[in-house]
Amino acid sequence: MGSVTPYKTNEGRRYRVRFRTPDNRQTDKRGFKTRRAAEIFLASVEIAKARGEFINPSDARVTVATLGDDWLTARKAVMKPSSYRSLESAWRLHVLPRWGSWKISAVRHSDVQAWVSELAAVRSATTVLRAYGILAGIFDAAVRDRRLGANPIRDMTLPRKNPKRKSYLSHDQVSLLAERSVHPMLVFFLAYTGLRWGEASALRVRDLDPVRSRVLVSENAVMVSGTVHMGTPKSHHARSVPVPRFLARDLRTIARLRRPDEFLFGDGAEPMRLPNSKSGWFAAAVKRTMAEDRSFPYVSPHDLRHTAASLAISAGANVKAVQRMLGHASAAMTLDTYSDLFDDDLDAVSEALDRARSQSMETGPWPSPQPGRSSDLRM
Repeated sequence: MGSVTPYKTNEGRRYRVRFRTPDNRQTDKRGFKTRRAAEIFLASVEIAKARGEFINPSDARVTVATLGDDWLTARKAVMKPSSYRSLESAWRLHVLPRWGSWKISAVRHSDVQAWVSELAAVRSATTVLRAYGILAGIFDAAVRDRRLGANPIRDMTLPRKNPKRKSYLSHDQVSLLAERSVHPMLVFFLAYTGLRWGEASALRVRDLDPVRSRVLVSENAVMVSGTVHMGTPKSHHARSVPVPRFLARDLRTIARLRRPDEFLFGDGAEPMRLPNSKSGWFAAAVKRTMAEDRSFPYVSPHDLRHTAASLAISAGANVKAVQRMLGHASAAMTLDTYSDLFDDDLDAVSEALDRARSQSMETGPWPSPQPGRSSDLRM
């Protein structure tokens, strides 16, 4: 059991509470103006200890910078290099300068909300959400370490990301772009398989299955600070992706000239690097195509992934097949990402119901629904 003792200050009498932490360390808390306030605090400490909910006030005096370094180190061990680089940059540029010197016990919800609003006025929603996510993650870790009883900076009003409009190419547009490119095979491949650039550039000859016309996606190549890092795909799972037969034939021709461990695209010695968005070969092909066809949209290599989804859906592929092809975590994610491509399905549903009813009417005497007659609708 702890104790309450008075002591004198220039402002008058104050009270100090002495108590032991669950690990039997002696500690105290000073500054109580009344004995009653000190006794209430001591009682709350003893109750929290009995319930296993004790939070040592001294543990909350650590700074955001100290916990942030530990949090980033833990994230680095489980994140892909490219993702970690974005995280570390947001920490260094936005979170650390503002919050690094603050003790976690001093940070209030209103303080962080004001910061979020200020940042949103000058930065993109993506930047704001990433910076806030870092700070909130640090405080979540503080709660798990029993430095805080709860995270005081959750439930913020955050900016919304405006989804970018996707560009979908038709079969003819894909062909035109490929013809104007110095790497036509790769353009076709991206537009008809939906692989991410890093996944396509990491493909090796041994990943090609000529019998089933498929490729095994098990690696991902990412450029970080001028160095290529090989890792797993974004989903962390390998997947088998179908390749149209007109492409599979040409890929087999390339494969015959290379060893199994060589890369399928580029020179074979190393993964093909993502071309510069303004001056690279892909941008040059797009500009040549746009000069020839004014209706041709400006697209990036990643837009060919969207094109693959569009072409597959228009060809009749169900959402589960598209999900597996693209490597999405769930069919719900595919529906959310490409909801605009499924709008036509609503029209198809009504048309199918009309056809089904017409066929049914031909085989049986079913009454037509009459307005205002509840007897027509029986449960």
